[in-house]
Amino acid sequence: MPNLIIDDLPIEVPAGTKVIEAAEQLGIIIPRFCYHKALGSVGACRMCAVKFLQGPFKGVQMSCLIDAQDGMVVSTTDEEAVAFRKFIIELLMLNHPHDCPVCDEGGQCLLQDMTVAGGHSLRRYLGRKRTYRDQNLGVFIAHEMNRCIHCYRCSRFYQEFAGYRDLGPTQIANRVYFGRFEDGQLESPFSGNLVDLCPTGVYTDKPARFQGRRWDFERLPSLCIHCSLGCNTIANARYRAVVRVEARFNDAVNGFFICDRGRFGFPYTNQPERPRQARIDGNESSLEDAVAGAGRKLADIAHRAGPNAIACLGSRRSSLETQGLLNHLCQLMQWAEPDYFLDPLLKKKVKSAISQLDSRVAVSLRQVETADFILAVGVDPLGEAPMLALAMRQAQRKEATVAVIDPRPVPLPFSFEHLAVPTWEMNGCLKLLMEEAMRKEDEKSAARDRMAAEEGWLRNNPASAEIRRQIAQLAALFQASRNPVLICGTDIVPEATPAVVGAWARSLLEEKGKCGLFYVLPDANAFGAGLLGAANDHAFLETVGAIERGEVRALIAVESDPFERFPDRSRLEQALAKLELLLVLDYVPSPMVQQAHIFLPTSTLFETGSTFINQEGRIQIAQPVYHGGTPLSQMNGGGHPPRVYAGGLPGGEPKPAWQLLIDLAGALSLAIETGAVENPLSLVASAHPLLAGLKNTSSLLDGVRCLPDVADAEPVPADMDPAVGPGTENELQLLFVDSIFGAEELSQYADVIRQVEGEPCLYMHTQDAERLGLVEGDRVLLTLDAGAIEARVCPSQSMAPGTLVLPRRRKLEWQKAKSFSTRVTPDRIEKLK
Repeated sequence: MPNLIIDDLPIEVPAGTKVIEAAEQLGIIIPRFCYHKALGSVGACRMCAVKFLQGPFKGVQMSCLIDAQDGMVVSTTDEEAVAFRKFIIELLMLNHPHDCPVCDEGGQCLLQDMTVAGGHSLRRYLGRKRTYRDQNLGVFIAHEMNRCIHCYRCSRFYQEFAGYRDLGPTQIANRVYFGRFEDGQLESPFSGNLVDLCPTGVYTDKPARFQGRRWDFERLPSLCIHCSLGCNTIANARYRAVVRVEARFNDAVNGFFICDRGRFGFPYTNQPERPRQARIDGNESSLEDAVAGAGRKLADIAHRAGPNAIACLGSRRSSLETQGLLNHLCQLMQWAEPDYFLDPLLKKKVKSAISQLDSRVAVSLRQVETADFILAVGVDPLGEAPMLALAMRQAQRKEATVAVIDPRPVPLPFSFEHLAVPTWEMNGCLKLLMEEAMRKEDEKSAARDRMAAEEGWLRNNPASAEIRRQIAQLAALFQASRNPVLICGTDIVPEATPAVVGAWARSLLEEKGKCGLFYVLPDANAFGAGLLGAANDHAFLETVGAIERGEVRALIAVESDPFERFPDRSRLEQALAKLELLLVLDYVPSPMVQQAHIFLPTSTLFETGSTFINQEGRIQIAQPVYHGGTPLSQMNGGGHPPRVYAGGLPGGEPKPAWQLLIDLAGALSLAIETGAVENPLSLVASAHPLLAGLKNTSSLLDGVRCLPDVADAEPVPADMDPAVGPGTENELQLLFVDSIFGAEELSQYADVIRQVEGEPCLYMHTQDAERLGLVEGDRVLLTLDAGAIEARVCPSQSMAPGTLVLPRRRKLEWQKAKSFSTRVTPDRIEKLK
C-alpha cells in the first residue's frame, strides 16, 4: 500500500487510489468539477490541480488522474497550484451568466463555492459571452445551457453509467452543447440524477423550480417506498409540503443515485384530494368520534358474530410499526391474522424467497455491481425495481455476463442474453441450465445429446435450437465465473422458482465459495409482511369469499387498496357492499376510502418517520421531515400565510397508522403496553426472532440486516416442474405486469408521472401477431371474463410465443380478468377499425 504525504500529513492508501481520493481521506477537499466517485476520473475541468514536490511526478498535475504512489509529497496550497486553479475559475466564468438570484442551484452550487474559494471576484474579459438555445427535455428536467462549464458529468452519467444515448455532447471546442438531437422527453428513467450531478444549474428539478433555496427547506434522511429496494433519499419540505426528493448516498443500497419514479413520485403526500378529515358514513367527523364509533361497531359485531367475523387487511407499503401494531391488535382481539397479500400464490412465493436468504448468500444492490455473472429469473428490473437495472449495467460494464430468463420483452440499457420462455417453462429452462453448469466437462457431451429428448417443452418449442445454444453457452460462462449472482422475481414466476433459485445459490456457494442471492419482492415492506404474516398461507382472496358467504361482517383496511391489484373489480365491489362495517385507514384518496363506512386519515412517512425492510432484509428508517398539515399553497393560492394565530395545525388531523391502531385498541377497552405506545418498534422486535435488531434504533439509519447466519429454507417441491401450459394450442397466457411509470400505486398520484405514463400496450410475439393479423400500432379490444379493455398492439421478437403481456397501468382499468392467472383465446382479441 502506497505511503505519501499531502500537505504535511502522511497517509497510507490502497493501490489504485487517486491522489484526490487520498486527500479526501485526510479531510482535504481538492476543488473539482468533472471528478465524481461514481463516474471516476476524466481530467476535463482542470480544477483539481496540485503541486507534486517529490516522487515520480513533479510540478502541477491533475490529482484526479494520478494514482497515489510511494514517496509522493503533494501540496494543495502551493502558490503555483493555487494560481493555476484561480485562472481555471476565471476561464470558466468567462461565459457564465450572472443569474445566481434566479437559478435554482444557487446556494448549493459547486461553481459558486469554487469561485468564492478561488478568490475570483473581478471580471477582466470584456467580450460578448457565448450563448446557447435551451431545450425542452420533458417534464422532469429544466435545461439552462448557458450555465454549462463543460465538465462532461452529464454525458458520462447518461451515456456511460446509465446506458442511454439520447442526451450527450454535440458540436466542438468552445461550442460544445449538451442536450438532445431535438426537444423531447429524456428516455432514461434515471434522468433526474442529472440534477444532483451537475455542478452548476444546467439541469434543475422542473417540478420543484422556484420553490425555494436549500436553506429554506426542512431536509432530513428518508426512504423511497415505490419498490422493494429501499433506496435512500433526502426529502425537502417547505410550507407544509414536500418540494423535492434527492438521492442520499448509501454504499450498500443505491449508491449515489435513484430512479425517476422515486425522485418524482412523492406528490401523493401533497395532493389537494388527499383525505385529511375523519368521516363517518361520508360525513366529516372529529378523529376521536370516528375512532370511538369504530370501536363500538367492532365490539357489537364481535359480540353478535364472534371474533372471526372481523377481518383485517394490512399493506405492504405500510411501515413496520404499523404492520406490527396491526398484528398485535389481531392477537389481542383474537381476530384472524391480517392479510398482506391478495393472492395466496404470491404470498407463498414471498415467504419462500425470504426463507432462502441468510448472511452467507444475500447480497445488496451495490454488491450486484461486482458480480461476474448475473442470472435473472422472472424479473423485469426496469419495471419492478429500476435501480436494479442500473446495478446490473455496472456489472456488465466490468465485462460480467448477464442473462435473463423471462417471457416478457425485457428492456435493459445494455446487451444481455435473453432466454424468452413462457412461465410454465421457466423452471425447466432453469433446471437444464443448472445441470449443465454443474456438470463436469466429460459429462457435458452426453448431457447435450439427452437434453432435447428429456425435456418435452424444449423439443416442442419452435425456438428450441436457439435456447439450447444459449443454455450451453451460458453454462460454460457460469462454470467459469468466480462471483455469480442469482436474481429472482416473485411476481410472474411459478411457485417453486424462488426455492429452486435459493437451493442453487447454496450449491454454488459450496462449490465456488462465493455466490450471491437477490430477490425482487412486491412493494416496499413485503419483507416485513412476509415475516409477520408467515403463520399461514391465507390471503385476501379467501377473505373475499368469506365476506360473500356472510362469515366476515367487518373489514379493517390499513393503508391498503385492494382495488389496485385485485383482478375482479366488480366482485370486490359487491363483496364490500355486504359488509356491516368497512373501516379504512389511509392517506391517499383510493376507492377503498370512498366506500368506507368509517375513515381515519393517516400520515405519510414524510410526516411520521417510519421503518421498512427492503428485499435483502435490511431494516432502514426514514426520519420525519415535517409536521404535516395542509400545504400552504392550497390554503392561500401561494400568497402570504394567514395573519391569524390558531392553536392547531390546519389539516393536521392525520396520525400515524400505528397510533390510530393504539387508539382503536383503547376504544375496544384494550391496553397496549406503555413501551409500545412510546416506541412501537419495541413491540415489533418481539414479533419475530429476526426482528430483535429493532431494539437498537440508533443503527437503523444506515441499515441493519435481519437475516439468520444459515437459512431455514423452504425445500424445493418434488413436483417443481409440472410444465403446465395453456390448455390448447390456441390459448395465450395473459400476464399482468408492472412498469416503471403508471403501474405503481403511490406514484400514480403525481401529475408528472402521469404525463410520461404512455399509452397502454398489449405486447405479443411477432409470430402471434402475424397469426392474428395484427401489426405495430393496431388497436384491439381484449375481452376478458368481466369486461373488455382497449390497448395498442406492440409486437416483439424478444419475448416468448404464446404469451400476452399487459402492464397494470392506471389508464387501462385492467381489473376485469376475474383471476390472477388468465388465459385467452384468439377470438377474444378483436382488431378495431
